[in-house]
Amino acid sequence: MSLVGKKFPNIAIDAMSEMGDDLKINIFEEATKNEQKVLLFWYPKDFTFVCPTELHAFQEALGEFEKRNTKVIGASCDTNEVHFAWLNTPKDNGGIEGVTYPILADTHRQLANILGIVDQDFDYDEEGNESFTGSNVTYRATYLIDETGKIFHEAVNDMPLGRNVKEFLRLIDAYTHVQKHGEVCPANWEEGKDAMKANRESTAEYLASHKN
Repeated sequence: MSLVGKKFPNIAIDAMSEMGDDLKINIFEEATKNEQKVLLFWYPKDFTFVCPTELHAFQEALGEFEKRNTKVIGASCDTNEVHFAWLNTPKDNGGIEGVTYPILADTHRQLANILGIVDQDFDYDEEGNESFTGSNVTYRATYLIDETGKIFHEAVNDMPLGRNVKEFLRLIDAYTHVQKHGEVCPANWEEGKDAMKANRESTAEYLASHKN
C-alpha cells in the first residue's frame, strides 16, 4: 500500500551519529520542526555488499542535498553498536568510515513494520502454530518527506538493486519547482527545463514544442 500523500509516521527511533552518540530521531519532526525536506533510505544490513556503496554514494552527494535544504538519514534494523563498528571500519575494508549523516537503528522493526518494508511472511499450520519465512531485514526503501511531514515520493528496490542517488536530487528539484511555481513537471524534467501548467492547453503546447 502506497504512503505517498500521507504524513510520515510520528515516531522516534534509536539512531547513531558518526561520533558514536546514541540518538532518538523522529523523521516527522525533523521535517516539520526544522522546516526542511528529509530523505530517509533503508538498506538491508550492515557489513554487507551493495549497502556500503549506497551509503558512500549518499555521503558523496550530501552537499547537494544540503543545498536543497534536505536532511539525509540512513536506516536499517541493526543495533547502534553494529552501526558504530561499521562507521569505524575503513572504506577499503568494506566499511562506511567517513559517513557523517545519522543512521536509524530500528532493531525492534517498529517503524519498518509500519512502513511495510520488512522481508517477512507469517503463516499457520493446521494446528495453529505460527511459522516464519523471509530474511527479516528491510528492502531498499526510500522516502522523500516535505516540510509538512508529507511523503511525496517512495520507492522500494529488491535487495540486489542499488539506487541512483542523482534521481532523488532530480525529484527534490521537481517537487521544489512545483511548490514554488505551481507548475507540473513532465517526464525527464530537470532543473532549468520547461515545466507546464496543469491544464490541457499547456500540455498541448509543451508536446508541440518538444517534438523529437
